[in-house]
Amino acid sequence: MQTPTDTVLLRIFLGESDRWEHQPLYEAIVLAAREQHLAGATVLRGPMGFGKASRLHTAKILRLSTDLPLVIEIVDREEKINAFLPTLDKMIGGGLVTLEKVKVLHYRGPGENS
Repeated sequence: MQTPTDTVLLRIFLGESDRWEHQPLYEAIVLAAREQHLAGATVLRGPMGFGKASRLHTAKILRLSTDLPLVIEIVDREEKINAFLPTLDKMIGGGLVTLEKVKVLHYRGPGENS
């Protein structure tokens, strides 16, 4: 991916136990993003959080949760992210999805020059 001017950050908030066709939803989303040749995706695991139902999910020893919060972040050109949204919409049952404009300052692999 060349550093584009019109880039957006797609951020998907979901639970660790969410599933899509017998696999973890976060894995299915990352694989779908890869199939559509998006620039990259990162899954972040949160030690604590709550959502619309205000149910607390935590990794504390005394309150072990099997549904810790996850965030998937994907950055690419706006048109590529927009093309991915219908795929994502089919996969997501509950959760939060946000989009925001971002400015990419650096995107290179190891050993690449400008």
